[in-house]
Amino acid sequence: MTDAAHMRARYRRILRFAARYLAQAWWYELVLPRVGLARLAARGRPARLQRIAERFRLLAIDLAGLMIKVGQFMSSRLDVLPPEITKELEGLQDEVPPVPFPAIRELAEAELGVSLERAFLFVEPTPLAAASLGQAHRARLSDEDAAQTGLRDVVLKIQRPGIEQIVEVDLRALRRVAGWLSRVRLVSDRVDMPALVEEFASTSLEEIDYLHEAANAERFAEDFANDPRVSAPELVWERTTRRVLTMQDVTAIKINDVDGLRAAGIDPSVVSVEFAAVMFDQLFVNGFFHADPHPGNIFVTPRSGTEGRPWSFTFIDFGMMGEVPSTLRQGLRQLLIAAASRDGKGMVAGIREVGVLLPTADTAELEQAMTKLFARFGGMGFAELQEVDPREFRAFAAEFGDVVRSLPFQLPENFLLIIRAMALTSGMGSSLDPAFNIWDAVEPYSAQLIRTEGGNLVQDVAKRLVTSAGVIARLPQRLDEVLTRIDEGKVTVQVPKLERRLGSLERIGRRVISAILFAALLVGGIMLRADDVVFGTVLMAVSALPLLHALFAGALARRGPRP
Repeated sequence: MTDAAHMRARYRRILRFAARYLAQAWWYELVLPRVGLARLAARGRPARLQRIAERFRLLAIDLAGLMIKVGQFMSSRLDVLPPEITKELEGLQDEVPPVPFPAIRELAEAELGVSLERAFLFVEPTPLAAASLGQAHRARLSDEDAAQTGLRDVVLKIQRPGIEQIVEVDLRALRRVAGWLSRVRLVSDRVDMPALVEEFASTSLEEIDYLHEAANAERFAEDFANDPRVSAPELVWERTTRRVLTMQDVTAIKINDVDGLRAAGIDPSVVSVEFAAVMFDQLFVNGFFHADPHPGNIFVTPRSGTEGRPWSFTFIDFGMMGEVPSTLRQGLRQLLIAAASRDGKGMVAGIREVGVLLPTADTAELEQAMTKLFARFGGMGFAELQEVDPREFRAFAAEFGDVVRSLPFQLPENFLLIIRAMALTSGMGSSLDPAFNIWDAVEPYSAQLIRTEGGNLVQDVAKRLVTSAGVIARLPQRLDEVLTRIDEGKVTVQVPKLERRLGSLERIGRRVISAILFAALLVGGIMLRADDVVFGTVLMAVSALPLLHALFAGALARRGPRP
């Protein structure tokens, strides 16, 4: 089969898979509920979704290339996919069988313009690591290059041959599927699928451009140039192209190698705390952060003869980096102010500012739910919250979920990368020290974020209080106007709109989109604890309510629709 025929077959295979399971979803989620079989469709939903995820996982492993990245990317989209799918895709690894070395050699020599024997003293044929988009080989620079760069041992990262063509075909197929989904109102009202695919395309194209990764590595190194805690590999630009990246070999102790750390005299619990501090420096101080800090991308490097600190963190693989833009920081600040003033409407406005709600969202019910949350739990201390009947939490989570899942949520890419980085940081800390608490590590940054982004916090809160006072002052007059309108028979109720809302709630599949509200309350609580320990702790505890909805969404789906 020619390359062109192979690519056409790949394209058709992806489309056949998508068409098959989209048709299945149409039947179970739209047709059966309309003929009175909603309970039957709901009963088998978790198992059905898990089967789809399992088959996609097998497809991705077989096709490799970008399909593995699709699975990894979608596994983090809690706002798009239900937990039955994301949980299955979490296990999708990007490790695939390596490309035979002769093919790797041919590509590298074509890129570098010289033979490998001339460019390097040697290149290890057995790869150090193999992934879906490329693989890495240990190498040693020639004497001339070593003299110029001051480096000797390096790692040669080389793209898999033909990966650019595979990425192009896969993206063309994904755009076609997104076009199909954009014609389904149930989907288009909830998610902008073409935009989501373009977001994924942008990230993927950056990852296969090693010049972009090299620039990221240099920027990251500059951010920590005067920080002895962190280092990054030096680059050999003379041996770097879009498809070949040559960098210093910085292999050391893997950060999650607890036995290796202890053998080197390094306390894993200290590593966990220091790692969290470094990650939050990236998020809240530098605004440029490593978005894929898994154990394979961070080493702990012992440093002999270093005063005070005998080791440091060494980061590698800068293909996936994130930024905290000014709009996102402003949205987080607005969320903080709303939390401080117990303002449900302001909380929703902050969520809009972050870019989580689509512009068409009708947020009246969400504002009411947030106000109810503050009214019921906002004044309770942490100990009091622990005494609340768990059934009340579950009931509130179910009621809260009815409102939340009816809204068109979509987490922006930058926010997703922040959540990903925080989740991986928390998991890393827990693997190093079971007693690790990420919130103890993040608190020092809460006050700094308030000083940097919220210098006018008190003034903003005061303005909101004045606004609230004005509303209260006008309340008697407004009540009198309402009573007059009722007496004159001029009050109308928008029943069709209510019916449409109820119908929408019945049709919408359960998705774990309460995560954004959980994050909003949690971040607000963390930042407030620096100045108000009691209320900050309360907000952190209250954040468990939307989190409970996220956790119990699958169980609610299995029970089927409530009568």
